[in-house]
Amino acid sequence: MMELFAACSEVNDLIEGGNDLAARNMLIKLLDDLDRSKTPYPQVLNQLVRSAGLFPYLQLENASWDQKFVHEAFAVDVGNRTATLHREQATVLSKLLGGKSIAVSAPTSFGKSFIIDAFIAAKRPDTVVIIVPTIALMDETRRRLYKKFARDYGIITAPDAPLEARNILIFPQERAFGYINKLKKIDLLVIDEFYKASIVHDKERAPSLIKAIVLLSRLAEQRYYLAPNIKKLEDNVFTRDMEFLELLDFNTVFLEKHEIYKDIGGDAQRKSEALLSIIAPRSQKSLVYAGTYTEIKKITDLVVGRMNKVDRAHTNHFARWLRENYQQNWVLADLVERGVGVHNGRMHRCLSQLQVLLFEHEKGFDSIVSTSSIIEGVNTSAQNVIIWKSKLGQNNLKDFTYKNIIGRGGRMFKHFVGHIYLLDSPPKDEDTQLQIEFPDKVLGGLDETQDRESLTERQIERIIEYKRQMSDIVGADNFARIQRDNLLQDSDADFLLQVASDMKDNPDDWKGFGYLNSSKPSDWDRMLYKVIALKPSGWDAPHGRVVAVVKALAENWTTNMPTMLWKLSGNGIDVEGFFQLERTITFKLSALLSDINELHRMIVNSSVDIGGFIGKISHAFLPPAVHSLEEYGLPRMISRKLHQARYIDFSQTELDLRSALNIFRRNGLEAALRVESLTAFDRYILRFFFHGITPDDVASAPV
Repeated sequence: MMELFAACSEVNDLIEGGNDLAARNMLIKLLDDLDRSKTPYPQVLNQLVRSAGLFPYLQLENASWDQKFVHEAFAVDVGNRTATLHREQATVLSKLLGGKSIAVSAPTSFGKSFIIDAFIAAKRPDTVVIIVPTIALMDETRRRLYKKFARDYGIITAPDAPLEARNILIFPQERAFGYINKLKKIDLLVIDEFYKASIVHDKERAPSLIKAIVLLSRLAEQRYYLAPNIKKLEDNVFTRDMEFLELLDFNTVFLEKHEIYKDIGGDAQRKSEALLSIIAPRSQKSLVYAGTYTEIKKITDLVVGRMNKVDRAHTNHFARWLRENYQQNWVLADLVERGVGVHNGRMHRCLSQLQVLLFEHEKGFDSIVSTSSIIEGVNTSAQNVIIWKSKLGQNNLKDFTYKNIIGRGGRMFKHFVGHIYLLDSPPKDEDTQLQIEFPDKVLGGLDETQDRESLTERQIERIIEYKRQMSDIVGADNFARIQRDNLLQDSDADFLLQVASDMKDNPDDWKGFGYLNSSKPSDWDRMLYKVIALKPSGWDAPHGRVVAVVKALAENWTTNMPTMLWKLSGNGIDVEGFFQLERTITFKLSALLSDINELHRMIVNSSVDIGGFIGKISHAFLPPAVHSLEEYGLPRMISRKLHQARYIDFSQTELDLRSALNIFRRNGLEAALRVESLTAFDRYILRFFFHGITPDDVASAPV
């Protein structure tokens, strides 16, 4: 006890001396020690917790009346329960409730998203738009908000879903454009991970995010932008009238770093042994950042070769399910049998969701190996974060991303201390200054009058010139419609002008575009190759493989996955390659075809419309509701079993996502579980799926 009071005295001295960060770090480590020994907090420790602003950590059993009062004073309604905010969360929420627009940079463990829930519960706004960077984060956000607000709001994630009286819309930026003309105003516009508007941080998606920010901001009464690890926000037109709050020093967990790379040197064998020494005991949850797909394979070979299988119900059933539904010899199943998962941006979304679910399950995965998708896609965390390779694809890992990854270590109320094991040297420490600039390629989607305040004179001139050139090709009325209805999805104005000019100058080259409506995939080849060649790079594979997967997907609903993968193996496409190409086709190719279709109708032949083919491409040739349900955690193979058992009829042409969800809720979980063809793991997945579409005030089976 004397040691405890001595530690408390040291924390108090740090607070009195104005060294809040050191005080908070020492205090959190002290709380960790007491938590592991199950020691009650003395009142003096509660007082230090209060002084540090960590109000959620107050232990009420031994608290004085004034400490209990503070805990209650910072408690807020977050939709389905009351929760106590820490001091800086309360500051941010107070500013939002006061009507201010703010950009916040704070640690991963800060709880920035939590504030959104409290704002909605307190203000009850009519329309909230939340832009997230990935589909996975969209689903995670949807699940959280649906449980809390589905009784009062339409929770919208699918493109073209009908609006209700009050709505919370959650999208990656590409899906937002279809709603810009449907919304009269936005009460709160949230941009999660807004640093991705900088080309330095996300060269591929920054232009479309910038375009979305500009167009949505026209409608927004108030804005809330969130990012980690930004020390300074340089002056830019997107956040000029917003208050920037840099709260990076306010941590709620402590990260203890172990610089193992110094002992390893460049010895690959010692590095492998170091990794095994951390994850093989299976006593703690570990998130392993691999850096590249090549490094994931190295770790996979190491785990499969050196770690024994575990006998656990969830992992056994999942491994069997993967072999039956994908490939008998898929190495992921070998990993799963050893209590290890893999998270990357290529897999079917439901597989990534299931693996995060099993990672967070006490008797599921012990470790999960990941690329950067784990920091962009989900808000999971672990007791241990292991940096295996300081790479991000082909590039060296930057300090900004490194801090984002290690920020996954620790979790409030679960792991006060996150252990960071560095098996590769970290990047040089630097204070990130965020620069966001208008790339010229987005100018075609803007208006020289409405957006004048955001533009330079040179940019205004370029917009006027683009308008003139496109209007000359498609006609003034058609161009006005393009602008008004956001008909073109590509943000690159120069590329769109190039395609339009080609159609105008060489209309004969576009004869046969309508063959894409043919029911025979063999008729698609010529035009698919022509369209893909318009953007030679960025398809993740040779063009022939892209075309092969498009044609194979034509049987996606009628052919099982193992058969499809076996056929594609002749084209050199394995399961990982299939995932990547299916994603590329449903997203990039469908968007490109949509733009070409619009321009083709205006310039070449107004009677040819391949909208039906584009719809099929965008849903991987699955019934639209089936494809959308995968984002909700329901794999296509289970949807097929439910369809065959007549639980739900996915062949209905008018069946959209909302209608399908209503049928699931009406028919219920128990009726679905009685479908005889379902396996044990199918039923586990169904419980997870129903849990995500059921409000908190309705009983649903736990997962």
